[in-house]
Amino acid sequence: MEDAEVFTYAVIGGGIAGVTCAEHLYILDPEARTVVITASGLIKAVTNVLPITKTLDMFDVEERLPEQLENECPNITVVKEPVTRLNAGDQIIYTTSGRKFSYKKLCICSGGTPKLISNNHPSVLGIRDTESAQQFQERLGKAQRILIVGNGGIATEMVYEVTGVDIIWAVKDKHTSATFIDPGAAEFFKPELGKDKIESNQPLKRRKYTVDGSQTQYGHIGGALGPDWHSGLRLSSDLKRKVTIEYQVEVKNIFSHEELINSGKSCCKLKEEPLDSIWPVYVELSNNKIYGCDFIVSATGVVPNISVFQDGNNLRLGSDGGLRINESMETSLSNVYAAGDVCSPSWEPAQHWFQMRLWTQARHMGSYAAKCMYSSLANEEIYMDFAFELFSHATKFFGYKVIILGLFNGQKLEGKYEILLRFTPGLEYIKCVMADGKMQGAILIGETDLEETFENLILNQMDLSQYGEDLLNPDIDIEDYFD
Repeated sequence: MEDAEVFTYAVIGGGIAGVTCAEHLYILDPEARTVVITASGLIKAVTNVLPITKTLDMFDVEERLPEQLENECPNITVVKEPVTRLNAGDQIIYTTSGRKFSYKKLCICSGGTPKLISNNHPSVLGIRDTESAQQFQERLGKAQRILIVGNGGIATEMVYEVTGVDIIWAVKDKHTSATFIDPGAAEFFKPELGKDKIESNQPLKRRKYTVDGSQTQYGHIGGALGPDWHSGLRLSSDLKRKVTIEYQVEVKNIFSHEELINSGKSCCKLKEEPLDSIWPVYVELSNNKIYGCDFIVSATGVVPNISVFQDGNNLRLGSDGGLRINESMETSLSNVYAAGDVCSPSWEPAQHWFQMRLWTQARHMGSYAAKCMYSSLANEEIYMDFAFELFSHATKFFGYKVIILGLFNGQKLEGKYEILLRFTPGLEYIKCVMADGKMQGAILIGETDLEETFENLILNQMDLSQYGEDLLNPDIDIEDYFD
C-alpha cells in the first residue's frame, strides 16, 4: 500500500467536528487505530458540556496540545501536517512531508476558509482560527480605528468585546446581527452599544498555549474558533465603546492615502477627528461614504475548505460548494465521510432543521459521523441522530444569553406566519414564530428559562390557538403549564 502507515479510521481536521469525531470513534471502537491529521499546532476540544434541552447543550471550547488527545485516547495518533492530496481510490492520504496514511474509513472535517472581501490586501484581516485571532489582538494594540465588515456571530461579538478604539461597523442588512436575530432583537441590543463594557471577574475556562510559528508555515487554516474565541485576548485599552454603524452597505473600494487623493474623493470625519488626519487605509462603502482606519476586519462568513480533495476525485458538491453528504454523512466517494463546515447535507431535512455553519452543528455532525463510520464497519443499522430534528443554537451577544430554536426567523414558511413578542428592555426578549396555531421557532434573549418548554412545543407541534397572546403573558407560568 505504497508504504503507507495503516489505520482503521482517519480524520482530517483538528477543529470541533474533527476532534469530536475522533473522540467518539475511540469510545465506540477503542481497539481500532485512528489518525487525526491537522494543519494547526493546536486542536479544539469541547469541555464543560451542560445539557439544556434534548437538542441543545452549552459548552466551552478548549485549545489543547495534540498530545493531550493522544494521552486520553491511546489509540489515536495526531499528525501536525497539512494534507496535500487524497487518493480515494486507493484510500491513501498524503501530507506535506511525504508521509502516507491508509484508512478503511475517512471523515473530512477540514472546515471552512474565510470569505474575505479581499484575499491579498495587507490591511484586510480575517478572523477564523486561533492564529488569526492573535494577529488581530496584536494589530489592535496599535490601532485607533478599525472597520468591521460582517453581520454574523463573530462580527457581533467583536463589536461588543473591542473597546477603546473607534469602530465603523458595515453591515449589509437593515439591522445588526441579522444572521441570527430579527430587527426587534437588534433594537433590544442597541442600547448596549452606547454603554461602557463591564469587565467580567469570572475565571477563564480555556487553557492558552503558545504555538511555534512553524506550525502555520504552509498557510493552512486551523480549527474554527469556538464560542468563547475572545476569552484571554486583550481587546481593549479602556472600557469605552465607540461604534458607528453603516446599514445596507458593502465594501466598494479600498484605497491607500495616495490613491484617495488621486481619486479626488473626500473622507468622512468622525467627531473630534482632525481634518488633516492620515490613515493607513481608506474604505469606500456602497453608500459612497469613505472612512479611514488602521485596518479592516472581514467577518463575512466562510466557504467550505475542499480544494485539496478535488484533485483526481469525483466529488459531488452541494449548491453552496460543500461536500455533498447523505443521511449517513457519506460523501460521493466510497468510505469517505464529512462533517462540520466543509459539508452540505443533501437529505430532505426535518421540518424544523436546517444547516448553519456553527460550532454546535459541527459537534453534532462530528459525533454522528463517528457513529456512522463505526456502524458501517460493524454492519450495524443506525438511525439519524435526534439533533437533526430541530435547529438549536446557544450563544451570547452583548453579555446576554441567546437561545435560537427551530425556524426562528420564519425560514421555510414563505411569509405565512405570525409573531408573538415579549420585550422587556434590558432584561429579556422573547419571540415566538407561529403558523396555524403551532410554534415553529423562537428566539430567547436573557435568562428566560423557557428553552426546554419551547423546544417541546416546537417538536410536538401542539395546537396553541386557544392561548393566543396569553402564551407569553408574564403573569402565566408557561413553563409549569406545559410541563
